[in-house]
Amino acid sequence: MSASVFAAERLLFTPATPNADAPLVIYAFPNTYSVGITSLGYQVLWANLASRSDIAVSRLFTDTGEPLPGAELVGFSLSWELDYVNILSLLESLAIPIRAELREDSHPIVFGGGAVLSANPEPFADFFDVILLGDGENLVGEFIDAYQDIRGGDRKAKLRRLAQVPGLYVPGFYEVKYIEPTGAVASVAPIEADIPPVVTKQTYRGNVLCASPVVTANAAWPDIFMVEVVRSCPEMCRFCLASYLTLPFRTASLEGALIPAIERGLTVTKRLGLLGASVTQHPEFDTLLDYLSQPQFDDVRLSIASVRTNTVTEQLAKTLAARGTKSLTIAVESGSERIRKIINKKLANDEIIAAAINAKAGGLTGLKLYGMVGLPGEETADLEATVAMMKDIKKAAPGLRLTLGCSTFVPKAHTPFQWFGVDKGAEKKLKSTQKELGRIGVEFRPESYNWSVIQALISRGDRRLSHLLELVRHYGDSLGSYRRAFKELNSQLPPLDFYVHSHWLQSQTLPWSHLQGPLPDATLQKHLAEATSQF
Repeated sequence: MSASVFAAERLLFTPATPNADAPLVIYAFPNTYSVGITSLGYQVLWANLASRSDIAVSRLFTDTGEPLPGAELVGFSLSWELDYVNILSLLESLAIPIRAELREDSHPIVFGGGAVLSANPEPFADFFDVILLGDGENLVGEFIDAYQDIRGGDRKAKLRRLAQVPGLYVPGFYEVKYIEPTGAVASVAPIEADIPPVVTKQTYRGNVLCASPVVTANAAWPDIFMVEVVRSCPEMCRFCLASYLTLPFRTASLEGALIPAIERGLTVTKRLGLLGASVTQHPEFDTLLDYLSQPQFDDVRLSIASVRTNTVTEQLAKTLAARGTKSLTIAVESGSERIRKIINKKLANDEIIAAAINAKAGGLTGLKLYGMVGLPGEETADLEATVAMMKDIKKAAPGLRLTLGCSTFVPKAHTPFQWFGVDKGAEKKLKSTQKELGRIGVEFRPESYNWSVIQALISRGDRRLSHLLELVRHYGDSLGSYRRAFKELNSQLPPLDFYVHSHWLQSQTLPWSHLQGPLPDATLQKHLAEATSQF
């Protein structure tokens, strides 16, 4: 892709003119331009950087970039685990050693952030000098401010100073010890007295959330202006990283943030996306819906992220249908009331059926439901309950196109289910569910079980995985490549089963135990006990 994609952008902010002595910063997204520019987090942090006159910032993607030689800082936003391969390739293209320990004073400082690194950075820790944990709004600015104070020092002195900033994790100053080479983590501790023993994820607490600073026809969602309506989710399903890692639940001010942002965005496009894990739980969502139902927005195409099932009203469906949306997405996780109690999904089957009836009555033609197999405590009867639920929905809303997307439960750091492993029987469960739903004419879209295994490996991984990830990169991204790499490194790290399928002890040191999320382990263990009491 040519650099002309940058000329096609419509900016909703004014980039600053860098000072003559401004350090050069490359801010990269390890995927194509169309994917990267569709990430609201990447857009917003790039605009924050580009609005500063004390740095000169350039963007880099796998297929294009803005030229900027001699960068002092190189940053990556990591949204998908497997994009790590592209980070390593981009570092090589910039002639930067892949591993932090091999970099010298002449090399840039390599930093990273994003959801993947905030959850569990350890598998990637050896590739980064600095990792930003948490919300970037304030943290990126604090990182740049701290760097400006220490530009002239040697590399280790710079990193030592950056490690003092709350939320900045410098992995090279922490030593990981293992019970044995193929055993669990024994301890993670700083190697110098003035390095903090625990790094705490930073939380932005403002009531103005993110909105697109750039709109382009070259995005994966062409010409979309995105507005973050809420951040986190108040429901706290026990497996859910999107809720637990980003607590507390925050809402954007309607009059002070959402409406002004929407009005600004609609001066350059007619496509609007409302983002958030639980958009319809904004306390003034109905008022926002009334606002968007006005005649002046008749030519606006409206997209909305996953909505809470019991907030799907006929009015919501009518507004979406009138604004070009054909279907709605709801996360139900399971048709089993028992499983929903275990995972803290406060939802009844009659509410799910009501959502389908309302979607159809409001003029939508499709309803996408998201479910999961392999959840802790799941039994055969629970899978049968999901099929029965889909049958009931089909009967209650005939003619509504139903799709069930289904993934395998993957344990995530900083959630109550982080101690559980992946169900080895999940692949069979996906296949049997597909067979049963096929009989009643419901479309079933299963996520790859093998991908879930790799996701679990990375989500519960420790630093020993960095060598494995380098090997896999050369073998190709298949489950077979991971198995081959494990075989090659068999005496240097635990087997795949340890990371993916094992149920871990609550007393063991977790790979991320030195990184504090929103809730302490004691609270997560309490939530876990509430779940297992339902088994």
